[in-house]
Amino acid sequence: MKKVVGHFIDGEIVEYNERTQDIYDPALGDVAAQVALASKETVELAIASAQKAFPEWRNTTPLKRARVMFRFKELLEENRDKICYLLGKEHGKILHDAAGELQRGIENVEYACGAPELLKGEYSKNAGPNVDSWSELQPLGVVAGITPFNFPAMVPMWMFPLAIVCGNCFILKPSERNPSTTLFLAELLYQAGLPKGVLNVVNGDKEAVDLILQDTRIKAVSFVGSTPIAEHIYAKATANGKRCQALGGAKNHAIIMPDADMDNAANQLLGAAFGSSGERCMALSVVVAVGDQAADALIEKMTLAMKDLKVGAFDNTANDFGPLITKQHQEKVLGYIDSAQDQGASIVVDGRGLQVKGYEKGYFVGATLIDNVKAEMDSYKAEIFGPVLQVMRVEKMQQAMQLINDHEYGNGTCIFTRDGEAARYFSDNIQVGMVGINVPLPVPVAYHSFGGWKRSLFGDLHAYGPDGVKFYTKLKTITQRWPTSGVREGANFAFPS
Repeated sequence: MKKVVGHFIDGEIVEYNERTQDIYDPALGDVAAQVALASKETVELAIASAQKAFPEWRNTTPLKRARVMFRFKELLEENRDKICYLLGKEHGKILHDAAGELQRGIENVEYACGAPELLKGEYSKNAGPNVDSWSELQPLGVVAGITPFNFPAMVPMWMFPLAIVCGNCFILKPSERNPSTTLFLAELLYQAGLPKGVLNVVNGDKEAVDLILQDTRIKAVSFVGSTPIAEHIYAKATANGKRCQALGGAKNHAIIMPDADMDNAANQLLGAAFGSSGERCMALSVVVAVGDQAADALIEKMTLAMKDLKVGAFDNTANDFGPLITKQHQEKVLGYIDSAQDQGASIVVDGRGLQVKGYEKGYFVGATLIDNVKAEMDSYKAEIFGPVLQVMRVEKMQQAMQLINDHEYGNGTCIFTRDGEAARYFSDNIQVGMVGINVPLPVPVAYHSFGGWKRSLFGDLHAYGPDGVKFYTKLKTITQRWPTSGVREGANFAFPS
């Protein structure tokens, strides 16, 4: 009988008699474990636990909340190898990639450690005669996060550390495809001294998500995933009176200018397009080359470099990337490569049919390079989410920018150039939320905020950083006056000024 991954409620791992779903080892293509899918009763237990813990936690000083996060950071670093192993085993990403993901998550914990500074508010003495005014950032209550399979360590740490240090209690619903990493993070946080009920983890599918969206005890929902689901979650959450930030899909373009350092661009694109098998919302999936000379030079260098890429299991750090998450997703990615070919694009490097010795049943797709892609092709319109890089050819930079601005997604983009004027014009006028100049994966550091434009983000506030503090708190402004002893004032019917 396979191990069943349960939930984390009220400070301990629990497993109820519920529906289960298989968890696969994507490199082997075999069932590795099962995960319990939360019932209505389980979700309600988690919410009740969080609600019970909230009054005491909200009144815990920001300094004491921060001390829990400082210890949590230490435990994450002490358990780095185990976390990366769990990550690789269920997701498939190579250990060095898992270590990078974990480090970016730790940086968000470090930012949360600044809670006493982040939550200070503002104070104005004598805003009026003997009148003082100040602002406070108060917690919302019980809040929830719904996170994707591709970053089971980092994305949850975009959410719960900051929400918790802001005084909220958190319900986390990770991806049911690879839940073990997230569950282990919860265990470490309680080892760090977090009181029972402040963080609860429920594993589940759509049933659990719908319950989270409907329950009036949950005041806010943060989500990362595909655009259709992000749009659904935003609509349902806001219709039920919740604050919501829902981060959706992407189609990230890189413009290659004729003056670009082609060797550097090719090397940067290898990791940005094929790292983590392209299963990143910031993966660069389209190159828009300005001029045939730039396109031909880049394709020549990419073709040569791609021959040396190594694909295989997560625990061999000589590998560059691993399998896709499921058989169904593998078939979807292969279908987009087929459609590009059928619609007139040229397959320069073909990753279809890849067999990895000893892992013949694994969900592998090799690095694929496609030339002469057009805007009307299905492979261009969709977020492929696989190790596929497509090349489009235009004559002018303005045409490249128009392609990007016309696309429904606006998550990340970059330009490779030596021309400062072109770079400045690009960054000023491109309609995308995160922009890189010779930086292919412009993921903001933890003390900035992450989020795209257009149909890549639903909601007004981006994830983590300063926007994260705003999302997980509500502003209260207090105005105070103490009348002078013995002085009686008359009524004043004019608006105070």
